Amino acid sequence: MKIGIIGGSGLNNPDMLKNARDLAVETPYGAPSAPLKVGTIGGVEVAILARHGREHTIPPTHVNNRANIAALRDFGCTHILATTACGSLRQEIERGDFVVLDQFIDFTRLRKVSFDDEFPEGGQHTPMPDPFNEDIRKAMIKAAQQLGIKHHTSGTVITIEGNRFSTRAESHMFRAWGADVINMSIAPECILANEAGIPYGVVAMSTDYDCWKEDEAPVSWDEILEVFRANVGTVTELLIHTIPQLKI
Repeated sequence: MKIGIIGGSGLNNPDMLKNARDLAVETPYGAPSAPLKVGTIGGVEVAILARHGREHTIPPTHVNNRANIAALRDFGCTHILATTACGSLRQEIERGDFVVLDQFIDFTRLRKVSFDDEFPEGGQHTPMPDPFNEDIRKAMIKAAQQLGIKHHTSGTVITIEGNRFSTRAESHMFRAWGADVINMSIAPECILANEAGIPYGVVAMSTDYDCWKEDEAPVSWDEILEVFRANVGTVTELLIHTIPQLKI
């Protein structure tokens, strides 16, 4: 078993890993967002990849998701655990809450969402009724329970293009569509992991209420960073405790 972890630059802490080292890779789709940080957790090989680059310099639309997933596939990853900050579209999902996602809505328009630019051997279409791997979801939920982390065992994320945040009309529309949280990253990444045949799961951390909640100020980048930084240690602990559950 080899685990790929995709997350923000705050998760690129080599202290997570034993015998950590950098591994520069190239793929047929170009370079990934950053070199892989490779080492072990509890005897399991792990490769950490900073989705937006280690200094968070790559905007969501320009993340090379194909290269990122291909790099983890070529490293031999058998599972991908992802983390993301998200905005809450539900009153009950409070700031700092974790959500173990089970569905997505892809509202992006400008990104590569398949490894195939043509069908040299005929059509190839990937089924995706349940995009997030159930074994990984169960492992994340069990780890959250063990650690006493406030979490929600399901949730639908809508992924928007960015870089801007939603208008109020959009935020209310997304709520009406049944989305529970919102972000700018997960759908294309999840689609490609499924196409590559790698089980993929994600825990989302709520940092704000987007802009639908009119009794609060709309979301700001500074607010997202403040909540994320306050909880990055908890995210790290959740991932570390999730990996042994996958060994069972």
